[in-house]
Amino acid sequence: MSGKINLLPHREERRKRARTHFAVLGAMTAAIGIVIVGAGWIFYQGRIGIQDDRNKYLKVEIAKLDKEIDEIKDVKDKIAALLARKQVIETLQTDRVQTVYLLDELVRQMPEGVFLKSVKQKGAGIDLVGYAQSNARVSTLMRNIESSPWLANPNLVEIKATNLGKMRISEFNLKLQLKRPAAADAKDGAKDAAKTAAKKG
Repeated sequence: MSGKINLLPHREERRKRARTHFAVLGAMTAAIGIVIVGAGWIFYQGRIGIQDDRNKYLKVEIAKLDKEIDEIKDVKDKIAALLARKQVIETLQTDRVQTVYLLDELVRQMPEGVFLKSVKQKGAGIDLVGYAQSNARVSTLMRNIESSPWLANPNLVEIKATNLGKMRISEFNLKLQLKRPAAADAKDGAKDAAKTAAKKG
């Protein structure tokens, strides 16, 4: 005689344990996932915060550099203005020396029988108006100017016969250029001019 065993409660119990085990594993997996996600979020938030701090630091330093660049530009502008003033002063000093050279050189190169009525200077350009005993004397003056170390480019604008008192002479208008001396020559010229003035005094 064989006995019958009811296995239904045992199977049901095993299913419950399996469901419970699955639920526990699922909860543990979810918890681990939440921890991992939270840890990752905290990690990256920390990195973002560090990068934000770096960005703020860079912005502050860039602002300082921009300010320094503006200051450097202002200094360069001031230097350029000072150099321009220096150039103007040097040009004025050179022109002053040139005037001395001009008058001295005109006296040296003026041939006999020629005298000047007016001398006008505009920059390096010189306009001479004068009288000569003959046209040949004017030609001699032009040749002297061409050979001069300080005068150049003589250009006869006009020459005409005129009467000065009882004398029949030639009136001429002559344009020429005054050469700009080098800095060393200008200094020497200034010294020479000072010596000449001292002797006259």
